[in-house]
Formats: sequence, C-alpha cells, structure tokens
Amino acid sequence: MVSTAPGIGSVHGILRLGNAFCQAQALLTAVELDLFTVLHGGPATEQEIIGRLGLHGRGLRDFLRLMVALGLLEEEEDGRYRAADGPDRYLVSGLPGYVGGALLGAKANLYPVWDGLTETLRSGRPRSAADGFAAMLDDPEQLRRYVRMMEGTLRPLIPLLAEAVDWSGYRSVLDVGGCRGGLAGQLVITHPGLAGHVFDLPQMEPLFREHMAELGTAGAVRFHAGDFFRAPLPRADVLILGHILHNWPHGQREELVRKAFRAVNPGGVLLVHDRMLDDEHPDIDNLLASLIMALVTEEGSEYTIGELTELAGAAGFASVNHRRLDDNETLVLCRKAGGRPPSRG
Repeated sequence: MVSTAPGIGSVHGILRLGNAFCQAQALLTAVELDLFTVLHGGPATEQEIIGRLGLHGRGLRDFLRLMVALGLLEEEEDGRYRAADGPDRYLVSGLPGYVGGALLGAKANLYPVWDGLTETLRSGRPRSAADGFAAMLDDPEQLRRYVRMMEGTLRPLIPLLAEAVDWSGYRSVLDVGGCRGGLAGQLVITHPGLAGHVFDLPQMEPLFREHMAELGTAGAVRFHAGDFFRAPLPRADVLILGHILHNWPHGQREELVRKAFRAVNPGGVLLVHDRMLDDEHPDIDNLLASLIMALVTEEGSEYTIGELTELAGAAGFASVNHRRLDDNETLVLCRKAGGRPPSRG
C-alpha cells in the first residue's frame, strides 16, 4: 500500500501535516461564529464583520486572510470579504445544502476525543465513556446537537438516495436509526406514493414529530420507537441501514442484516450505505472515519464491501451489488427474491 498523503517527502510537509489540525480548527471556528451566514447577504469589511459577530478584533485580520488562503473566503480590491462559492452554498445556516451541523458536531463531539488516539491504540478502549451515549439521549441540548451532526453528514446524500432505486416499484420505506426523519421525509416528498417509516430510540420521537411538522409530512411518515437489537423491525419494501452497521462488531452486524432480511418484503431491497473500506485502494477519509469509530464506540469500525456481501448472502438475499454513492460513500443494494421490479444499480 502506497501512502497518498501529500508533501511528506520534506520536513516542511511532515510538519505541515502534523499541524493540519490548526486549519481544521480555523474552519470549525468560522462555522461556529456563523461567518459564512453573515457574509451571505453581501461582502463586508473587517470592521463590519467585527460589529456583526460581536468580536474583539484581535487576530481577526490574520484569521480572515487565512480563510482567503484556504479558499474559503475571497478578498475584494476594496478590502471587503465575501464567501467563496462552496462555503456560500454549504455553510450558510438555513439553506437546504447546509452541512455546518456536521462540522459543529465534530467540533463538540469528535475533536476532543482525537487527543486520545494514542491511548486507544494502546488499550483498545474508546475515549468516549461507555454511558456517554445514554447520557446524551437524556440531555435535550446534546441530543439536538447530535441530531444536527447526523443530519449534516446525511444531507448531501439524500438526493442520491432518492435516485438509488426505482421507487415507483415500492410502496413503503423504513429508515432504521433515522433520527428525526430527514431522509424518510424527503423521500415521501419526492415520491408521493411512498409510505415512510422511521425506527429509532424513543427519545428521538419528539424531534421527529417537530421535523415532520416543518416538512409537512406528518401524515406520510410514521415513527416506530424501539431498540433494534431487542425489537423486531417493522416490515417494508425498502429498508435503509445508513451509517448504522459501522457502530458494531462483525457479530452484531450479522444480526442486524439478518433482522433486515426478515423485515424486507418479498421482492424488496435493503440499502446499506457507509464509508466502506477498500483494502486494494485505501481512502484516507474512510480510514479516518474508521478510527473515529474506534474512538467513540466499544467495538465499531468501518467494514469492507466483501464483508457485507457475505453477510447479506448468508442472511438470504438473492443478489448483492454495489456502487459509489459519492466520493467517500458506498451504497450496497441487497435484493430479496420476489415479484417486484428490481432496483436500479
């Protein structure tokens, strides 16, 4: 396996890589300040930015110039700053493409645990407390932050998942671990004949009902409360496991795939998407994602397409195929024998 990290042949490249966390923290700070939302209405001077964001001013000029150097901002001839195209599309709160929630969640939840990677590699233990997730579920503020992080990660994938199968051949979809129903809600909007279902822990239900009211899909998507290791999954033509299997070791992944097979109606399909690993062509982002699972879960990790293919075949799915969903995400389609039209893939 050949490294794909840039610039590591020089001392400066090695030092730059070792300090890359500084650039990441700068971006996370800009999102936390909501800088790109402030600039969405038009370019602003340094003094105007100080006033709009309530800043002291010390360090701001260097911070703004760093944003320009990183390609996140553009500086005009009169000294005003504007957001570059990408941040103006994806980091303006309130816009449909906003992914800042994922970055804010990373700053709050993931950034601190990376400092413990050395100890995790030595001990095999995660840096998050075993009861941390349960405590988060009972803290409304932390739960909302967690949901925003999950939604920010999922949002770019929703349009792609909406085209993943020929939905006209199916009547129902179940999103397992679907939080407050963002994916299911958009699917029933895009495909009005589809009945949506979300299965998640009971603490998610108030957020689900709130979000369905916002989307106008309250009557089209149903919430099912439960623990998917303890309760059977509701039946559906299409079942989705998105960013779920990586939380668990092989044995529990096998259990969930078997439960999914029982829940998928004949002729239906299981859709699994994750940042899956490829031993032949390693991807830096996906390897980092797998290390995150080591840091925040007891035994989770990313996994290969081959492992999932074997699990799906053993569970009874008639055929399995896969394709890239985006640059880092892989979609695996597991079809159950029956008479419905097959999904496109």
